[in-house]
Amino acid sequence: MGHGISGYNKAGEEIAYARFSMGNYNATILYSLLDANDYYAGVSGSGDSTSFTIQQIEKALSDYKQLYSNSDSALSDSKNWDQKQIRSFLLNCLATVQKEENVSVFFG
Repeated sequence: MGHGISGYNKAGEEIAYARFSMGNYNATILYSLLDANDYYAGVSGSGDSTSFTIQQIEKALSDYKQLYSNSDSALSDSKNWDQKQIRSFLLNCLATVQKEENVSVFFG
């Protein structure tokens, strides 16, 4: 069990992916940044998907930057990894949503 969160473009191609083990609290950070807590089902995602607009993804990125702006440079490797994968996920979604009207995200 765990959280596999995927972003898709209009053609149905996966453009972003983030993976968290079921006990990794950092998964909740991505759900929260996306304002998608309804898709959090504890040990995994709900199995549902939704679409995000450019405004929603830009807000998520802004909130991410604010959240980690004062982060300690001596963070554990796992936390650094999760921060990087969250950032990468959001940036990949942003790149897609800038070209298309929205980006679809599946919470598995």
